[in-house]
Amino acid sequence: MTTFLRLLAENDKREKLASACACLRAGEPDARVFEVAPDAFDVVPGKPFAYWVSDAVRTTFARLSAFECDERTARQGLATADDFRFVRAWWESHEELNWRKFAKGGSFSPFYSDVYLAVNWRQDGKEMGAFSGSVIRNPNLYFRPSLTWPRRTTSGLSLRVMPRGCIFADKGPAAFVADDVPDALLALLALTNSQAFGLLVSLQLAAADAAARSYEVGVIQKTPLPDLNSAHQTKLATLARRAWSLKRTLDTISETSHAFVLPAALRTRLGDYDPPAIEAELARIQAEIDDIAFDLYGFNEADRAAVQGNQGVVDDDGDTGDSGDDEGDDEDSAAPIDHTAGLLSWAVGVAFGRFDWRLATGARAAPAEPEPFDPLPAKSPGMLPDGGEPFHAHAGILVDDPGHPHDLARLVEEVLTRVDVAVPEDVRRWLQRDFFAFHLQRYSKSRRKAPIYWPLSTTSGSYTLWVYYPSLTSQTLYTAINDFVEPKLKQAGADVTALRNKGAARTRDDEKQFEALQAFELELIELRDTLLKLAPTYTPNHDDGVQISAAPLWPLFRHKPWQKVLKDTWAKLEKGDYDWAHLAMNYWPDRVREKCKTDKSLAIAHGLEHLYIEPEAASKKTRGKKKNEE
Repeated sequence: MTTFLRLLAENDKREKLASACACLRAGEPDARVFEVAPDAFDVVPGKPFAYWVSDAVRTTFARLSAFECDERTARQGLATADDFRFVRAWWESHEELNWRKFAKGGSFSPFYSDVYLAVNWRQDGKEMGAFSGSVIRNPNLYFRPSLTWPRRTTSGLSLRVMPRGCIFADKGPAAFVADDVPDALLALLALTNSQAFGLLVSLQLAAADAAARSYEVGVIQKTPLPDLNSAHQTKLATLARRAWSLKRTLDTISETSHAFVLPAALRTRLGDYDPPAIEAELARIQAEIDDIAFDLYGFNEADRAAVQGNQGVVDDDGDTGDSGDDEGDDEDSAAPIDHTAGLLSWAVGVAFGRFDWRLATGARAAPAEPEPFDPLPAKSPGMLPDGGEPFHAHAGILVDDPGHPHDLARLVEEVLTRVDVAVPEDVRRWLQRDFFAFHLQRYSKSRRKAPIYWPLSTTSGSYTLWVYYPSLTSQTLYTAINDFVEPKLKQAGADVTALRNKGAARTRDDEKQFEALQAFELELIELRDTLLKLAPTYTPNHDDGVQISAAPLWPLFRHKPWQKVLKDTWAKLEKGDYDWAHLAMNYWPDRVREKCKTDKSLAIAHGLEHLYIEPEAASKKTRGKKKNEE
């Protein structure tokens, strides 16, 4: 027998080590001391020193069949080798068939997590297949309903539903069942999110702490699962289905989610939204799943206590394992948001025709909840349906201009009035100073920044055109010039002339206004000239994504962090780093076409495969005969 001391949960390890050793010498029992024969570890894959659990837990690997069997499988998926090129946020591109939903890990979220990315799958991934470094694994399993999870994380294992129609990633592996039976998948979802299954996974990792766990496919494949009769499967599936529904309900207030309905300030109008009650029910469901799983695995009360006592064990740095995972977002876009800011953001979306205000008044009923494995919709339930009448008709541009028929601040106030909500003070000031930073944060996912409302402003920010990215075309800048800037410039010029003609009769206030109007007129002229310079060659393509499409316009953004991102992106475009982009072909066609001759993936991206010249196969060298020494 070998003696092991377990002090991971102790803060003062020196003192506790001395105490445990004293008990050991005295022959007194101590919960931190374990006596285990070394060959007891042989039954666990990898033979880790899993000394803190009983033989009954360790021998589970021999008693029960492994996850990987005829009825189940787990596999790793697609690795793009260049996410900036091949991956988008789901709202960036219009082509559903060419851009398929992409499950790529994400944050800790058992049972449910929205699939917020899309991957370029035009011609069955032909462009990616020609790109050096990309690995398209297990494409025969793509688009099937399954479960997925973040592969590498500093949090616990968290499997969640992956709806039909998705592609899964190397960082977001997937698990499948025979014939894609929904109840079998949901029962599996419940079991794999149980404490018992989590313990058996952690034994293989030999990871008592939370630091950089890697939930590899091989580990999941080797983890044992109990056999289920029909009653057990039905019960577990029902619990998992309810947990999925509750988690999805919590996500119905997130603008960027496929589940979005209304902002938090209005969500209770549709009922069934009580976050504290939902969290309490989720905890009850988890406890019930854990009890069932413990029974199915045959773990006794001591085993259960050992598992539950291991929850939240700290590592040497004091980390409880509740931090975000390594494959999650680099933006805090999942954090709770101020209800007023969320409400105003929604109202902006209504003004642009993105969201449907009628859901807040009862004029339109919310769509029924889908089934867990139904394909994700092209639009969230809260978005304006195809053919629906928008709140305000426009050509893809609204403006910060009091009195203008397309004035964004006035439209936001009208939206709030229409849905019977008190209008906050100084909406215009919020739009001018706070909105874009808030919007950029909320529309950044998995290290992609993809804001859809673009403020193009004069140097001082005194006049702003709000461009709606989904409506962006090669004519948008011309519309901005002809319908907005030129009329405003004409008006400002007339006001300047009127004050100039007053001459010596101008009052002190007139002089201040005269100077301000002259400066404003010059800024408008600069804005118009910049737009005129950009417009003739600006041909955006939504497949390029937000960041590439906005890059040529970087001088017109006043938000410094975003302006810097776009300026750097433009510099890389000029340099040739993003010659796969349609915008690069638009500005530098000769350079891009030349590259297509030697880069097959670029040729495919631009539909110019006929330019690609396949390199000649290297001829095999014949080995020369060794000359006889003279």
